[in-house]
Amino acid sequence: MTTPTRGPAARALAPDLARGAMLLAIACAHAPLFVVAVDHGPRLANDIALVVHQIFVGNHARPMFAFLFGYALVQMLDRRTERGADWPEVRRLLRRRGWWLVAFGALHTALVPLDILAVYGITSVLLVGLLRVRNRTLLWVAGAALVPATLSAGIGMWQALSQGVTTFDTGSVAGAAAPLFPERLQVWLFSLFFAGAAVAPPMIIGIWAARRRLLDEPERHRALLLRAAVLTTAVSVLGAAPAILIQLGAWTDPPAAAVWAASLAQPLTGYFGGIGMAAIIALAAIGAARRRGPLTTAVEALGQRSMSLYLFQTFAFLAVFRPYGLGLQDDLGLAGAFGVAGAIWLVSLPAADLMRRAGRRGPAEALLRRLAYPAPAGRASASPLPR
Repeated sequence: MTTPTRGPAARALAPDLARGAMLLAIACAHAPLFVVAVDHGPRLANDIALVVHQIFVGNHARPMFAFLFGYALVQMLDRRTERGADWPEVRRLLRRRGWWLVAFGALHTALVPLDILAVYGITSVLLVGLLRVRNRTLLWVAGAALVPATLSAGIGMWQALSQGVTTFDTGSVAGAAAPLFPERLQVWLFSLFFAGAAVAPPMIIGIWAARRRLLDEPERHRALLLRAAVLTTAVSVLGAAPAILIQLGAWTDPPAAAVWAASLAQPLTGYFGGIGMAAIIALAAIGAARRRGPLTTAVEALGQRSMSLYLFQTFAFLAVFRPYGLGLQDDLGLAGAFGVAGAIWLVSLPAADLMRRAGRRGPAEALLRRLAYPAPAGRASASPLPR
């Protein structure tokens, strides 16, 4: 078994930039679920939004976040090991953190029937043992996990494509159609299994990438990151194309076998696209680290407080779309929902930067740290912001 050890280092920019940027993708993934019909508004604008969603958001945002989550597990392991903690102690800490994320996700589900916190929490609890296996074993497990992961996501895509609807027409969040909490909780508990299977492969690849410090030292790995960005993005776009053509109506009456192939190709290649997005942002971080403009600083601050601002998105969506707020769920289509998502993300930037200037963690991060990282008696914690 291998457990890489490293000396103390400054907090890397690329992972935080990636988390901050991906909050925009997460917002674009969730905003359409709050509208009654995604085809409201100009047809061309909605078609463009659908193409953007399938290529850059869709199944790509969640793999990206899962990749970063796995990456952060190794960083937490290294920090605790550097302070003298042994493996059983770190394993208990990471499992406790995972279970608290599940609890946070359950509370989040009380607001809306969509959540990613619990999925990452339960998956990290189940996969924490992989932090100690060899790199070759990691890659074999990730490859094997792609099979149930692709099937889990592909079944939902197949149902949408075969019925001639978009992948947003769930009706589970918009307006009064949202189910009551007891019903929602039952579905949530059942869906954790399938969602966990879907995020496991990129989370495992994130563990492998963190051992190689791909995002911590992007300049050192520039050539590898460039090849990964080009190849995985090309694979992702090509894999999403058949599903996009079917949803746009450009491919009429496709054979049943073609629908199945498109349904599986989109999520499978989406995993590559999510990892490719991480590579692209890591390459961008090389130049951003040298210039350190205000936008870079704000996105970095957003990434450091990604859980708090992710939860903020939910409250903002409720205020904009639900009848007790602005009630726009009946008035906006897919393009309009994207506009709301972008506006909420832009509002998040100065909010995160204000917390940075005040030297404060996000409230959700602070609470999670208090619950999952109990400080030893008589010793104050001086660790950096938790990832």
